[in-house]
Amino acid sequence: MAKKESEKEVKKGTYDASSISVLEGLDPVRKRPGMYIGTTGLDGLHHLIWEVFDNSRDEAMGGYADRVEVVLLPGDRIRVADNGRGIPVDMHKQTKVSALETIMTTLHAGGKFGGEGYKVSGGLHGVGVSVVNALSTNTKVEVHRDGGAFMQEYVIGKPKAKVKETGKSKLHGTIVTFEPDATIFKEIAFDYNKIVSHVRQQAYLVKGLRITVIDARNVKKIPDGYYLSDTDIEAPSQTFYFEGGLRSLVAFYNQYQTSVHKNIFYVEKNDYDAAVMSVEVALQYVDDISARITAFANNIYNPEGGTHITGFKTALTRTLNNYARKNKLVKEAEENFTGDDALEGLTAVVSIKMPEIQFEGQTKAKLGSVEARSAVESVFGEAFNMFLEENPDDAKAMINKVVLALKARKAAKAAKDSVLRKGALEGMALPGKLADCQTKSAEESELFIVEGDSAGGSAKMGRDRRTQAILPLRGKILNVERARLDRMLGSEQVKNLVIALGTAIGDVFDLSKLRYHKIIIATDADVDGAHIRTLLLTLFYRYFRPIIDGGFLYIAQPPLYKIQKGKEVTYAYTDQEKAKILGSDLVAGAEIVEGEDAEEPEEETAVTKSAKVRIQRYKGLGEMNPEELWETTMNPKNRILKQVGITDAQEADKVFDILMGTDVPSRKSFIQSNAHLANLDI
Repeated sequence: MAKKESEKEVKKGTYDASSISVLEGLDPVRKRPGMYIGTTGLDGLHHLIWEVFDNSRDEAMGGYADRVEVVLLPGDRIRVADNGRGIPVDMHKQTKVSALETIMTTLHAGGKFGGEGYKVSGGLHGVGVSVVNALSTNTKVEVHRDGGAFMQEYVIGKPKAKVKETGKSKLHGTIVTFEPDATIFKEIAFDYNKIVSHVRQQAYLVKGLRITVIDARNVKKIPDGYYLSDTDIEAPSQTFYFEGGLRSLVAFYNQYQTSVHKNIFYVEKNDYDAAVMSVEVALQYVDDISARITAFANNIYNPEGGTHITGFKTALTRTLNNYARKNKLVKEAEENFTGDDALEGLTAVVSIKMPEIQFEGQTKAKLGSVEARSAVESVFGEAFNMFLEENPDDAKAMINKVVLALKARKAAKAAKDSVLRKGALEGMALPGKLADCQTKSAEESELFIVEGDSAGGSAKMGRDRRTQAILPLRGKILNVERARLDRMLGSEQVKNLVIALGTAIGDVFDLSKLRYHKIIIATDADVDGAHIRTLLLTLFYRYFRPIIDGGFLYIAQPPLYKIQKGKEVTYAYTDQEKAKILGSDLVAGAEIVEGEDAEEPEEETAVTKSAKVRIQRYKGLGEMNPEELWETTMNPKNRILKQVGITDAQEADKVFDILMGTDVPSRKSFIQSNAHLANLDI
């Protein structure tokens, strides 16, 4: 059993069956699971963990728990344990069964829906652990509370028997173990790193909460114990515990950045008023041009921000302007900082907690509670002004950073206006190197961004002229990771692409004017091609993010090999596919001859039972004739396209910082750590 650390005194407060309110039944969940967890893909699979974990985290937010453990068990099972109050097991007046069974088998039953169980709670969709139960083949809940240990098991959401007491216990808390239903989920493959990333973030948001993740999927015999991390189990694990809260999270986000000022600003104010219970903000400026603002409401990540971010931005810009004017850090004739000026190079995290919370949309991507705006604006504005007054060196460094952004904005506006004005004077003339398609329908149009004039020539001749446009690039484009807009638009390559896309750029970007609904990056299958592809992805991620979010960006996958046996020609896109094509037809003991002994460079020959086979290794698209390029890479019936998406924006942001930024030691460390994943073609 657990060590005495778990036997701390539970905070006093009413938490029994009367705290549980019931809204509706559970029957619809299995019929339409996507309505409750968003998808039956891998994201929905991991949402099951978040729903169970969020219940434990909410116990910690309420001050009733300080430890949570998530374990990946053999057989696609997940185990989540906490040392909270334990789910009530007494009889529920409305349902006439135990509160535990009510919570586990009734949708929207819990201490979050009008009962007295929680003042503040999260939960991804607010549907509760009952959905996890409904979508699992087997679920077991163990409860320790009131001096006893209790247990109930379920099969596809139905209880096998009533709650039973299994013995006496001095502990308190809940352990939930579940196995997702393989008939519901397309694939059951839990991602340890994804789970670690999620709970790490939550550990920053709940100060003093210790969270452990253990990957015990390869452990043959699971030891007994309330917390497996207290046993002798040998398995990969990570534990997170932060006293610094959001201050620590900002430091984590900026670990690969150069800070502009020494001290990280931080404020936390609890019990702001009845509507907003707490406001917590941390920020630091770094030597970068991108802004990274992360928003949370009741520990739910809000990727689209919301009212709390509106209040934050208003207070930030106003406070910086007032301080700069008051301390004569800007010239009297100089215009005020705009919101964009104040955000450049800023890393900030804003978190609010409130009992009655409203989101815009089911996914909770954007906070809609109007009270949050004034609360954040007031709390943050007052505290930030005090920080600037008490830390004049930090304040001066911040103002200098924002002044630099203001000057850059003016230069960028002049450069952007020049490009747009030039386009207008030329009747919005498209770049000369662009071979445009005939259709004017963006939904039908495709833009191939190809490397070099040679590939461009083959692509132009082999394409479907009605729907496919070709834009060749000469050499490597500008690395835009740290380039401002004025320098970007000074690059002919970038300027041509901006004009071809039709969306403009910066504050006048308009996705509705996108001229092509498939933008396809087609580069060579070598190191230079990979570099150019990375530069293009950096450009789209930093300046055309809505194009990625809208699902309009793709990467072409041309074949690696052309395999010719007599008159029969086939193409292989991987080494494994090449081996499969040759397969058993390869004469036993025969060798594949490469290089000088073959008929041409980059060509191999192999002896098969039926004929000599020629195997051509493609290094670049320019080596293909127009017919080959069309058949393998451009023909919608045959081609392979990889759609570019962003599953974790923060992780993507970090990787772009490391790979494309100026921190050489971090990049070297990243490459060394991930070298084993590289597929080198030397």
